[in-house]
Amino acid sequence: MTQHTEQPAQIDTSRPHSARFWNYLLDGKDHYLPDQELGDYIKEHHPVVVDAARASRRFLARSVRHLVEEAGIRQFLDIGTGLPTANNTHEVAQRHAPESRIVYVDNDPVVLLHAQALLTSTPEGATAYVQADVAAPDLVLEKAAETLDFDQPVALMLLSMLGHVADPDEAAGLVQHYMSRLSSGSHLVVCDSIDSPEMLAAQEEYAASGAVPYIVRTREQIAATAAGLTILPPGVGPITEWRPDSTEESLPKVDQYGFVACKH
Repeated sequence: MTQHTEQPAQIDTSRPHSARFWNYLLDGKDHYLPDQELGDYIKEHHPVVVDAARASRRFLARSVRHLVEEAGIRQFLDIGTGLPTANNTHEVAQRHAPESRIVYVDNDPVVLLHAQALLTSTPEGATAYVQADVAAPDLVLEKAAETLDFDQPVALMLLSMLGHVADPDEAAGLVQHYMSRLSSGSHLVVCDSIDSPEMLAAQEEYAASGAVPYIVRTREQIAATAAGLTILPPGVGPITEWRPDSTEESLPKVDQYGFVACKH
């Protein structure tokens, strides 16, 4: 296990924070009163966000399982990992392939404080944590290369986080930069909230709370992050419809779209 960090910034507990807010929606324990208050308001007035949060965790589990069992992926680069809850990437991957190697990346000092919880691994595999920003791909890849072998396929995971990059073209360009550095056989997993009226209303109220704004996307903007890649069936759409598991309790169609794509 390895860990790469910078000096953590001062943590502001006086206003909501995206990682803590998301953690609260997922019934986690790592949040403060402003996160809870906003979370309770969102649950009452914008339950579509809660559905999206829960669906995204299930999508993560199904997509990672597919990548391990069907695509033979044994390396994962999970950027914008957030606070640990249930079924983190390394837990799912190593459950099906104990030798899997995972690097988590986040620029959030709150996540840094909980990095040790993420840095668990099977003896056969490895996990590492890098404190860096998605907008610094060369730094991220340099640090991740200490754990991952970029001559072998890697799955790049960007779940519910590209909305932190305000410009959708910049977000797509960043993803393409990362994928250009990964070998053939690598995969991309993306999901994000779409610009439905319900999500747009939630976006406005979330920003009004004092939290750093999160920008929802159109379906086309989400799909654009896969430029040059082959999107696997069933394509870009509600993540509850991406290869659903018959053993799971069904969730309603959500305003959270995603896909899994392959680099040939």
